[in-house]
Amino acid sequence: MSFREPLLLAGLVLVPLSLLAYWVAQRRRRRYAIRYPAVDVLAGVAGGARGRHLPALLALLSLVALGIALGRPERTVSVEQRQGTVMLVHDTSGSMQATDVKPDRLSAAREAARTLVRSLPEEFRLGVISFNTRAEQLSEPTTDRSQVLRTLDGLKIQGATAMGDGLRLGVNAIRTPVTGTDGRPRRLPGAIVLLSDGASTKGEDPRRVAAEAKRLKIPIYAVALGTQNGTLRRPDGSTTPVPPDIVTLETIARTTGGRFFTAPTARDLEAVYANLGRGLATRKEKREITAAFAGGGLALLLAGLVAGLLRNGRLP
Repeated sequence: MSFREPLLLAGLVLVPLSLLAYWVAQRRRRRYAIRYPAVDVLAGVAGGARGRHLPALLALLSLVALGIALGRPERTVSVEQRQGTVMLVHDTSGSMQATDVKPDRLSAAREAARTLVRSLPEEFRLGVISFNTRAEQLSEPTTDRSQVLRTLDGLKIQGATAMGDGLRLGVNAIRTPVTGTDGRPRRLPGAIVLLSDGASTKGEDPRRVAAEAKRLKIPIYAVALGTQNGTLRRPDGSTTPVPPDIVTLETIARTTGGRFFTAPTARDLEAVYANLGRGLATRKEKREITAAFAGGGLALLLAGLVAGLLRNGRLP
């Protein structure tokens, strides 16, 4: 829970002050009862002692609830999102030929991406960006799923890893306005799904792009494909270690408010994409719940008044 006006919560200082005032009042009453004892009065007090603090307790709880209401409390809820743009930023560098993910990393990623395509709502626009030695937007954001699938089938492996350049293209694609049904340009909410199996070796620093994505409120969901023991076999028979850069990918996701996933197997990657597709169809939204606290506070106050009148014939 958060508050729109946290400074107004200073009003809660009245709670301990009220509690102190009640305690002082009770001590004075006790001293008066001892100084002027009366058997019949003491008997009545003893019989009604149980629950005699209930009206005051209800009034105190009412004060707490109304004090919280002053701060305009909010809670975060998940709401359905029917439109949006998702950019799949896909690593196609040479390390995607590694076979630690069967049959190889690229084939497993291409097949799992179909799950993401199917799980997104039909109204969502989906685009594909490939990055290796250079980054390229292969498919602009579209609701045409067949176009996206054809693009995925055509992914080719080559060269180095320009991760930052790929993210830059993804941010630009999401920021590009689209024409709404009213003929006016507008920007849809967007997110980036980043799949990579290695460290960025070329182009812009991906962490710097992530910082800008955070400012623009574009979350990046980063997936590290492969195992730490993954190797790439060279034409001469030698092998080169190609572990995913987990640290950088996790930093990118955390910076932008997205999530980080590891996918050491093809099945793990498919599960990640299935969950992402469903998750991207919702968004977090803050809703004010001041009325609930204010209403609860007034109800507690009324209950305290009724309890005081019924038990003591007076207000607490």
